[in-house]
Amino acid sequence: MLFIPKNHKKKYFISNIAYQTIIVMKFITIIFLFIVNSCVAQQWQAEIMAGVTGYNGDLSRPVIASNTFGPGVSINLKYQLPNDFLIIRGGISYGSIKADDAKSKDFSIKDRNLNFKSNILEGSLGLEVNILDPTVYAGYPYVFACVGVFHFNPYTKDKTNTKTFLQPLGTEGQGLSQYPNRSVYSLTKVCIPFGLGWKLKINDKFDVAYELGFRYTSTDYLDDVSSTYADPQALLAGRGPKAVELAYRATKPPVATPGGKRGNPEAKDWYYMTGLKLIVKLGEQ
Repeated sequence: MLFIPKNHKKKYFISNIAYQTIIVMKFITIIFLFIVNSCVAQQWQAEIMAGVTGYNGDLSRPVIASNTFGPGVSINLKYQLPNDFLIIRGGISYGSIKADDAKSKDFSIKDRNLNFKSNILEGSLGLEVNILDPTVYAGYPYVFACVGVFHFNPYTKDKTNTKTFLQPLGTEGQGLSQYPNRSVYSLTKVCIPFGLGWKLKINDKFDVAYELGFRYTSTDYLDDVSSTYADPQALLAGRGPKAVELAYRATKPPVATPGGKRGNPEAKDWYYMTGLKLIVKLGEQ
């Protein structure tokens, strides 16, 4: 059973964020060291993307839903290999996602009345493939696939409109002895970024591109929602009244039914990023 004294919860939470952030930054450092030391390349490239980040999970039925969008930005450092088709890319991305049952057109979801927001910091390393020869065509498609690590931290507003982070509350009974199969979920997880885009050559120095990239994640808790409602009494005793308040936000019935459906544990959560890129060719080696 996970027990954190009340007067130490804030210190625990801050130290946990710091620890997870260090992990992500170490991974990003490894990405760039790998690129510099392991690749024999024709050309360095740097790129920045500005666009939006979206989410798909228990609080969003459509694959792509505009009401989950938040701002997103990515910075990549890339090596184009001598054959002009293959590019090794590594970089960092930062974005924001959200979802709100109250805005759903599905009344079964609307009545559940849950919501969340989360910022996401991601580091990734992978391969980009130009589908057509960039020395022949001014515009051409490409695809990419990577391995990444990302940090997230879902939060919501309580009845007093106070921002409250959800993971420490264990809203589905995570860490309680009554739910031995529900462990406290990690805020740093592995993801698989993949997608496609279209590049357009401006001149010998600059290209522009549009990219759509999906992230398959190894968690079902991007939104802090996964399986069934915990027993309110067990939650009250183990996590306090704030956990009870934010675990169940419907009005009918007035309290949660233990074991009642809250989410879908069979499907992992996804997030995605899309936007316009400026690509700068830094020089050849």
